Amino acid sequence: MQEIHLKQQIPEHMAGERFDQVAAQLFSDYSRARLQSWIKSGELTINGETQKAKVKVMGGEWLEVSATLEGSDRWEAQDIALDVVYEDDEILVINKPAGLVVHPAAGHADGTLLNALLYHAPQLETVPRAGIVHRLDKDTTGLMVVAKTLLAHADLVDQLQTREMGREYEAVVQGVMTGGGRVDEPIGRHPVHRKKMGVVSSGKEAATNYSVAERFRCHTHVRLKLETGRTHQIRVHMTHINYPLIGDQLYGGRPRLPPAATEELIAFLQSFKRQALHARRLQLVHPLTGEDMEWEVELPEDMQQLLALLREDSDLFADMKV
Repeated sequence: MQEIHLKQQIPEHMAGERFDQVAAQLFSDYSRARLQSWIKSGELTINGETQKAKVKVMGGEWLEVSATLEGSDRWEAQDIALDVVYEDDEILVINKPAGLVVHPAAGHADGTLLNALLYHAPQLETVPRAGIVHRLDKDTTGLMVVAKTLLAHADLVDQLQTREMGREYEAVVQGVMTGGGRVDEPIGRHPVHRKKMGVVSSGKEAATNYSVAERFRCHTHVRLKLETGRTHQIRVHMTHINYPLIGDQLYGGRPRLPPAATEELIAFLQSFKRQALHARRLQLVHPLTGEDMEWEVELPEDMQQLLALLREDSDLFADMKV
């Protein structure tokens, strides 16, 4: 058995939303069905008082959970190496490698970042979703921040929702862009392919800014900045404007090969089996000190090698034209 004791203040911007909807956002660690049962049983309260699920909140109240979970509901702490970029008593910043799933789900019951975090900092068991406030896809690399306390968790979630947190990415896409731009298209579950997201009129607001870092014969190295944080946002938006990411097995389609490219480049492009996407820079306000903080990590080795081969290809054909 596991005793659950959680407390979180409702951000002001959630005023007017339903109790159960707010609970689902602040305690996203738990299913809506479980939260509903806790509301009905009085184990999930507002300012210590039992309320109906549909009651509207005012903002500023405190949600509190005092409940018991069976042992099977617990996540296992696992000794999985973490690349820690920064850590203090409130937050933890990591550089996530490709291949690491962030949160347990169907097909990935363990061996995830969450399991690693519980081993690294056992106190995270009392923080929603072990302190994870935003995700990177399994095969996306780069910076993530984790909240180590309830105070930090509430603050970082608020920074994400108010767009105070800055997240910048680098990617290599198929096709040659003429310049940068902005994609402002709603994203939701694909109407036919349920494992995919897509640009759909009924989706949630989503905006991605992009700029050109370097052009090659058939590809472009781009920098991207998110205004929102929807599932697969960069991958969906870049595919929507016909510049899918190299290696994207879900959205990318067949690799585009430069004509008369070397065997080495062709083999590398054909064997690049993850989306060429890296969360390079992270900026936020420290939840306790109020200090502006920023981190940046280099591209992983596979993306550096990809760019090097594309540069060699472009240089080779530029020399032939001279």
